[in-house]
Amino acid sequence: MKKITIAIDGHSSCGKSTMAKDLAREVGYVYVDTGAMYRCVTLYALRHGIFTPDGINEDALRQAMSDIQISFRFNAEKGRPDTYLNGELVEDKIRTMEVSNHVSPIATLGFVREAMVAQQQQMGKDKGVVMDGRDIGTVVFPDAELKIFVTASAEVRAQRRYDELKGKGMDADYEDILKNVQERDYIDSHREVSPLKQAPDAILLDNSQMTIAEQKEWLMQRFKEASR
Repeated sequence: MKKITIAIDGHSSCGKSTMAKDLAREVGYVYVDTGAMYRCVTLYALRHGIFTPDGINEDALRQAMSDIQISFRFNAEKGRPDTYLNGELVEDKIRTMEVSNHVSPIATLGFVREAMVAQQQQMGKDKGVVMDGRDIGTVVFPDAELKIFVTASAEVRAQRRYDELKGKGMDADYEDILKNVQERDYIDSHREVSPLKQAPDAILLDNSQMTIAEQKEWLMQRFKEASR
């Protein structure tokens, strides 16, 4: 089998990361969670007072971008990579509702996306990579050999997010999460820079009624077809 680039795009909380991590582990590819990268920038901005009552202090964030170093390290116990911000393990910190409620406006900023895309393209330059996000198949790797666009109903995605947070012992409110999911869908799809959209050559996967096992089987079949 030839080494390929796999781009998995789609709406928030539709299981892209879980699918991508599992596939990367099974086929021995590198996994990059691009959504986590934007969450890291958001966490940094929250910690450093870059969010103000008037909005985002773009000048301060632009100056800080060179100080934001994001990396992924494999966690043998979990069998998956963890996210690090400037050397600090932030995997759980970037999954909070506070970060979720602030990440979309950060991700709309052109200079933030430019910096993240450059890092992502560097990570995947040798192929053998699985990357998930909002614009992987359209902007980061438009020539990826396998492109998947994942979606599910907002209600299903909100329930999954609720279950995930409760499973980690974190406070969660279903209605707040549903509102967040719907708002993020709108912002992601309507932003000026790299809006969320399905690439013309991407395969659509609506996993609203699919089990994890069914998704894995479906994705593995697509991988085998693309890497022949």
